[in-house]
Amino acid sequence: MYLMAAFEPQNFVDNLRYMGLGMLGIFVVIGAIALLTMLLNRLTQQHDEESPEQKG
Repeated sequence: MYLMAAFEPQNFVDNLRYMGLGMLGIFVVIGAIALLTMLLNRLTQQHDEESPEQKG
């Protein structure tokens, strides 16, 4: 039971486009999650009378 697997460099080059699109999609999703997290932090932030930096 032998698998005949041959490395064909052209197939690798042809698939670089799909790998790049997949990585781009991952970065877009991570960026959207980061922006949504920042937005939710700003919207749900409680405003105190004194900020912690002014206490002393």
